[in-house]
Amino acid sequence: MESLHYYKKALFKSDWKAGLSVFLVALPLCLGIAMASGAPLFSGIIAGVIAGIIIGVLSGSEISVSGPAAGLTVIVATAIKDLGSYQGFLVAVVLAGFLQIILGYIKAGKFSAYFPESVIKGMLVAIGLVIILKQIPHALGDDQDYEGEFEFEQMDNQNTFTELIRSFIDFNYGAVNITIACLILLILWDYAAKKKITFFKAIPASLVAVGLGIFINEFYAIYKPAYYLGNSTKHMVTMPIFDNWNAFTGSLLFPDFSFLTKAATYKTAITLAIVASLESLLSLEASDSIDPERRISSSDKELVAQGIGNTISGFFGGLPITSVVVRTSANVYAGGRTRMSAIVHGMLLVGSVIFIPQLMNRIPLASLAAILLMVGYKLASPEKIKQVFNQGYDQYVPFTITILTIIFEDLLIGIFVGTFTGLLFVVFTNFRSVISVIQEGNSVLIKFNKDVSFLNKPRMKQILMGLKEGDEVYIDGSKANFIDHDIFTLLYEFKKGAKAKHISVEFYKINRKIQGDINQYNAEINSAH
Repeated sequence: MESLHYYKKALFKSDWKAGLSVFLVALPLCLGIAMASGAPLFSGIIAGVIAGIIIGVLSGSEISVSGPAAGLTVIVATAIKDLGSYQGFLVAVVLAGFLQIILGYIKAGKFSAYFPESVIKGMLVAIGLVIILKQIPHALGDDQDYEGEFEFEQMDNQNTFTELIRSFIDFNYGAVNITIACLILLILWDYAAKKKITFFKAIPASLVAVGLGIFINEFYAIYKPAYYLGNSTKHMVTMPIFDNWNAFTGSLLFPDFSFLTKAATYKTAITLAIVASLESLLSLEASDSIDPERRISSSDKELVAQGIGNTISGFFGGLPITSVVVRTSANVYAGGRTRMSAIVHGMLLVGSVIFIPQLMNRIPLASLAAILLMVGYKLASPEKIKQVFNQGYDQYVPFTITILTIIFEDLLIGIFVGTFTGLLFVVFTNFRSVISVIQEGNSVLIKFNKDVSFLNKPRMKQILMGLKEGDEVYIDGSKANFIDHDIFTLLYEFKKGAKAKHISVEFYKINRKIQGDINQYNAEINSAH
């Protein structure tokens, strides 16, 4: 009961507004991703509804929001083509869901903890920048690409930057005016809400912005027809409209389980399960980093939730689902605090399809672009970038590489390249900290601060080569539980030749289990035995 009261309070205080904001962002993304995947438009809505309601209830996170993911569009489009049937592809989605449930129960979610914080921060900033770069064309009325396209190399043989150049050359005055008006409204509304003015806190800015976009476009229809966007579906939200209940139920597609006999089905299922799980885990890490309440989500519970969601989505004809950073960010920045906002967004998707599809189709993409531009700016604000750069080069180098790779390649490649870069910094730092050297005059103290492996051999050789005639060297291994054979041999050989260089060497606790104490070790005698 206490939990129910907590969610009820959160719902009426802030989550209904956040859910509405997420719904407005998610609607065109669901439709655009379905279109890009070569799937029926309605499949994107089905996935969004199940992601919002089912995964919203079961999720391991209070603020993560799931839906059809742009990162899966190429995989989905290729799989539908290879299998030759969308209903055959749905079998792979169901199987992928089962695999995710298994991954959750075997605790595979803990894999997400291995991604460095600098890489997760880089991912958030990169997604913010990609949102901005991809929404500018929609803001300018160049709506030739689908909402939710995040790839650098686009399907129309353009790339992100050539698309930007094209949109500035071939912009639409009507769309530009709507975008500017909505952006000004969003900025002023946000400012007033932060000043604790009750009216502006009570009503979601995104809803007002969409209302303003509809009003301006309808004004164009009457007074400025040349600027009117509604006479072209590419500038507008395009929600499927069903004349009656039979038309609605008739649009539902179900899996063709005869495809269980095809090897390609299982290959697709495994690919979907792995990629969708990785994207969900990364999004979960990102959601925890922007959660105002700093909660730690259960990655294993999230995998199970995603698996159940994908199983149900596949069974009812929906696209595969992942946790999505764009929706999650929109949720957090709109004031979402619990899973109720994700559930509200799912319920609104259902309601919009059944009750108000005509009204939804009056929304210009330019007004939604303004909302997403604000989300992108908040993710990639200069303050966040400056904060990471102030933390040192071992943080900002992987951070920067992650951003650039995600922008020019893709999310998963960027994460793995950034993580590899971060790992190199860890290894380099670890190598430098294993052995320390303190010198006063001719007295030299060489200390092993931890276990010494063959990987530290180049550093050890460099130190020994730098010793000069007359140096008195004391090598302390008391803090090393393990000293590699290569290091032990290197020190032994160095001492043998040190006398000729007039260097005195003393060892303290340089031991190996087989060779024993280096002070009593004799390689010639040991090898004879």
